[in-house]
Amino acid sequence: MSIRPNPPERSLTELSRQGLRDLLLSWGEPRYRADQLYRWLFQRGVRDVEQMTDLSKSLRRHLRENEYTIGRVTLEKVRESIDGTRKLQFRLADGAAIESVLIPMPGGLFTQCLSSQVGCAMDCQFCYTGTLGLSRHLTSGEMIDQVVRAADGLPPGSRIDHIVYMGMGEPLHNFDAVVASLGVICDPDGCGYSHKRVTISTSGLVPQIDKLGRVAPVNLAISLNASNDEVRNQIMPVNKRWNIDALIEAVRRYPLPPRRKLTFEYVLLGGVNDTDDDARRLVKLLVGLPARINIIPWNPFEGTRFLRPADERVRSFQRILLDRGLTATVRVTKGLDIDAACGQLGERPSA
Repeated sequence: MSIRPNPPERSLTELSRQGLRDLLLSWGEPRYRADQLYRWLFQRGVRDVEQMTDLSKSLRRHLRENEYTIGRVTLEKVRESIDGTRKLQFRLADGAAIESVLIPMPGGLFTQCLSSQVGCAMDCQFCYTGTLGLSRHLTSGEMIDQVVRAADGLPPGSRIDHIVYMGMGEPLHNFDAVVASLGVICDPDGCGYSHKRVTISTSGLVPQIDKLGRVAPVNLAISLNASNDEVRNQIMPVNKRWNIDALIEAVRRYPLPPRRKLTFEYVLLGGVNDTDDDARRLVKLLVGLPARINIIPWNPFEGTRFLRPADERVRSFQRILLDRGLTATVRVTKGLDIDAACGQLGERPSA
């Protein structure tokens, strides 16, 4: 199976705002009808054209009789952690499964962790998704539909406040579809998220970092996870193509909007990358960058050689960064009991 899916020609949710306008204009419909349809699809998440009451009856009939579809993602299962984290399992039209996570924040808000691929090709050794390999990219509509359908998995009175492309897959490996999805997710008439509330995480695809900076003013997170090339080569194969120096230079070129910081994610692996010397090297790497370091104690899964570091080792690593003036936080592990924590996503054989 090709990793590049072919979206069905009659899927409305695979079309951009302009794509919907072009389609309806070709039928002789006025432009505003396409804008109405767009809001029904992406702002309100309606899947039945008969519920789109401000569309003309003839347009609704045309859509129905010509078998235009809405959405290719079905929310199949919701699992809730003891800490309030919710893992959403979505089934795609071809039978594949992906997962998205709703992470609880204060005030009834959630951050949604979005998937961009079925599996992942990056083969990061500490990540369960990486053990699955890459089955295929997601289409832009499948990414958008995760956001639209996530409302079905929310508790009453809550809402999603931030979107992070940090689920299954490497977002910048699926660059064109991710950017297309941003066009709808960040459109006030679409899903309505400001660019400053959207973050894309990458393992370090340098050319795509440069491209992203030219087309989408979103927040950037770098999955760094090592302070030297020797260790990063072992745990992140992408480093053999674009090493740490090349990655840091790309990050320095990234046109970060004013008053925002870059995020560097650093998964601490016991006895691998968690020494005081690692912390001091990390300080030297990030000097002069408007950066925050998100320290992530490794989240375990079966069949791997890594160990979660002791709490004192985590605190010592953080103290070195803080003492040298860096912003460094330790990510509170959430969703561990339902395999929803960072690096744990992917359908299990027994699921």
